Amino acid sequence: MWPSRKRIYAGLVVSIVALIVGFGLIQLSILPVPWTNDHGQVTVYGDDGTEKLTVEVEVADTWEQRYTGLSDHDSLEPGTGMLFVHGSEGDRTYVMRDMDFDIDIIFIDSDREITAIHHARAPEPGEDGEDLRYSGRAQWVLEVPRGTANDSALEEGDTVEIEYE
Repeated sequence: MWPSRKRIYAGLVVSIVALIVGFGLIQLSILPVPWTNDHGQVTVYGDDGTEKLTVEVEVADTWEQRYTGLSDHDSLEPGTGMLFVHGSEGDRTYVMRDMDFDIDIIFIDSDREITAIHHARAPEPGEDGEDLRYSGRAQWVLEVPRGTANDSALEEGDTVEIEYE
């Protein structure tokens, strides 16, 4: 015997609602995008198209990963970093909570252009890293070893190529 139309419609409605909720949680970056990798590569180009920097990155694309960030690392090797992925562009503030080393924080907008570069220091003993705040407008935030931005002559307006999908 065939299932009733009510059961079929109810099943369809439940499926559609589950898809919408799942998509919304991914857009809010509460759930990770299921088809992305945990690692990627970021390349920065100057106005003339010259490559300034390429780094291999760990990808932080969930709320928990972004909250922890690099605080569970002892250091970053040259040529490496962490890319924080947000569902959309917005005003972002990053803090140096539980950090053991200095970093450069690079804010990248939805057009994949650098909007701000900060040279962030690690908190001193007894200092709350929550008070060390760095802000910018971004959809992506790249953290690299301190001095990388200056050594690579990165500037606001530089173009960024992001590969992690």
